[in-house]
Amino acid sequence: MNQIILDSSVWIEYFRHSDSKISTEVDKLIDLGNIYTNELILTEIIPFLKLKKQFQLIQIMESIECFDMSIDWLQIKEMQFINLKNGINKIGIPDLLILQNTLQNQCSLFTLDKHFKLMSKFHKIHLYN
Repeated sequence: MNQIILDSSVWIEYFRHSDSKISTEVDKLIDLGNIYTNELILTEIIPFLKLKKQFQLIQIMESIECFDMSIDWLQIKEMQFINLKNGINKIGIPDLLILQNTLQNQCSLFTLDKHFKLMSKFHKIHLYN
């Protein structure tokens, strides 16, 4: 079974538009049981859910299997160098950490952020379509 990390951009779309194509796809992945997260993505999503008093959604998010994050700062620096060398600017450290975590766990990334598609040309990341 292919493991898939859902980026915060996908979760935001999922929570905002329950009738969208993205929501249908996320529902399918949930039913298959192959979605994963990490603490960074949870940290991006949960405070907003807490602010909106969406405690049931917080429980659901916290029940998703979470990949450990082992940060290799040398690799992060090298990935950012490769990005800059290839004209991919304005990539934040959080996205590099998500990229690294996806690579470490040999899984796919489901994201709506276009800069991951740009980075996939230079990093061996598999994007979920």
